[in-house]
Amino acid sequence: MGHRQKVTIKDVAREAGCGIATASRVLNKSGSASAEVRERVETAARELGFSFSAIGRALQGGRSMTIGCLVPSLANPVFAEAVQGVQDVLSGAGYQLLIASSNYDGDADNEAIATLAAKDVDGLIVTMVAPERSAALMLARRRGLPVSLMFHDPIDGFLSAHVDNFAAARDVAQRFAALGHTNTAFLALRFSSSDRSRNRYAGFRAECRARGLPDPVLIELTEAEANTPETLAGILASLGGLTAIFASNDFLAIAVQKATRLMGKSVPKDLSVVGFDGIEIGRLLDVPLATIETAPDAMGRQATHTLLDLLQGKA
Repeated sequence: MGHRQKVTIKDVAREAGCGIATASRVLNKSGSASAEVRERVETAARELGFSFSAIGRALQGGRSMTIGCLVPSLANPVFAEAVQGVQDVLSGAGYQLLIASSNYDGDADNEAIATLAAKDVDGLIVTMVAPERSAALMLARRRGLPVSLMFHDPIDGFLSAHVDNFAAARDVAQRFAALGHTNTAFLALRFSSSDRSRNRYAGFRAECRARGLPDPVLIELTEAEANTPETLAGILASLGGLTAIFASNDFLAIAVQKATRLMGKSVPKDLSVVGFDGIEIGRLLDVPLATIETAPDAMGRQATHTLLDLLQGKA
């Protein structure tokens, strides 16, 4: 079977024997046309199987009623929970959601933005490697596509639903200092591609320095290392004397708890561990996760409300 061409308004007009403008007026129920012409156009549209989505779009004032959402990963529950928050708000407002995930790859980010824009989404909700350097995002904005960021610290000209990563990380350092810890480490995954992780480390280190404590050791893990508790245990053991770890996300903090058990030690007796995000599963562990609570689903909802305001022309 050959590939069927998409039926356009041009085909309908040709079939009905009238001009495109007339066919468009009839199908969009805007303006006048004689009953006889209207009948011909509607019959032609039906027989050709002309998609009425174009009509729906026109009735909604040129909107597709879809929103594009780009996140780095759906394997990390923090983003899955945020997308759930986005979904909750959008479905209440009658919008469909298109989701893309880039696996923390800047090129994949750009491709995803271009693809979503090509699908005529009405707006974008985005967490990506480097929004301020993304040519595709800048182009989408120049074309008037509203954009709302999630998780990113504020960037010039963009609205973002975020947590102050630097300030939150200072709180962790204060907590550790109050407990008498001097030998600390910051555990990061994809440090180079996450402004969130870098800002958390910067805040943590700044507070350690302000208190005259040694700089935290920066441990950058690969995905494989983070997912292999034995390897992680080896890395932690090699750092000897470490008493407190700030993990850049809850996922890593849970991995540290497991690795610590493999070393025959326990959290928090032998090692203090604090994560970041407040993902749902952290509360269900035998030793509930100590973490910076950020309510990712609330962040998703906030980013979506911001986008809907932009779509309605509100500042």
